[in-house]
Amino acid sequence: MAEWLSIDEGKAADGLRLVLTSGVPGPWGEAAKAIFHVKGIDAPRIAQFGGQANEELVAWTGESNAPQALFGDEPPRTGWREIIELGERLSPEPSLIPEAPEDRDRMFDLIHELAGESGLGWTRRQMLFAPMMELPEDHPGHQSVMGMAERYGYSAAATEQAPARAAEVLQKLGGQWARQREAGRSFLVGDQLSALDLYWAAFAALIEPLPHDLCPMPAGLRQGYGQKHPVIDAALDPALLEHRAQIYAKWLELPIDLGPGFAP
Repeated sequence: MAEWLSIDEGKAADGLRLVLTSGVPGPWGEAAKAIFHVKGIDAPRIAQFGGQANEELVAWTGESNAPQALFGDEPPRTGWREIIELGERLSPEPSLIPEAPEDRDRMFDLIHELAGESGLGWTRRQMLFAPMMELPEDHPGHQSVMGMAERYGYSAAATEQAPARAAEVLQKLGGQWARQREAGRSFLVGDQLSALDLYWAAFAALIEPLPHDLCPMPAGLRQGYGQKHPVIDAALDPALLEHRAQIYAKWLELPIDLGPGFAP
C-alpha cells in the first residue's frame, strides 16, 4: 500500500503525490491511481474530504477537489487526460496510449465517454445525488450534499435523462469490446493494455462495485453506486464486468485503499 501524507508532509515531499478522496473509491481517483500503479511510479497519497471545504488543500494547490496529481512544483493536474499524459511523461514504458492514431483517438473518445462531462461518471453521480437531495435540512449531511450537488450541476431534469445517457455509453463501450473479442484481442482498444482498460475498471464501480473484501466501501455508498435501473441493466454487456475483474486481478492494487483509519 502507498504511504498517506499530511498536507505539510505533502508540501515537503518531492516527486509525484496524489490527492485522493478519503473513504470513497471515486472512479476518477481510482483511475488516476491505476495509471501510476501500472507504470510503477511511487505516488504517496494526500487525503481530500468530499463535501468539505478542504481549506488547507486549497491554500496549497488552489483546488478543493480530487484527484490531483502533483509533481514537484508544477501546477496540479486535475483533468483525466492531463493525468494520463503526466504518467506517460514520467514513465514512457509501459505506454498506456496506443501508438496507432486510430486506436489512440478511439481510446481518448471512449475515456471521455466515461470520465468527461455528461459521461458515465457524471450521469451516475446525478443518480447518486437524487435520493440524498431528499434529506431533511436538519440532517447532518444536508449541507455537504447540497454543496456537492450545486458544484456538479445537479438538477431533476439531468437526473431524469441520466439512465438513457449512461446506457448509451455502456452500449458504445460494449460494442467496442465485442469487436475486440471478435478480433482475438484481450484489451478494449489496440492489442495491449491502455488507459481505457484502467478507466473502465475504475468507472465500472458505478454500475457494480467490487466485492466488500476487495473494496470495503460504506454500505450506503455501495448501495448508491450499485443502484439498479432497467435501462442501464439492459445496456450492460456482462463481459465488460468480466474484463474489469481481469484487469484488477492482473494489473491493479487490491484490496482498494480508501485511506488511513477508514472503517466501513
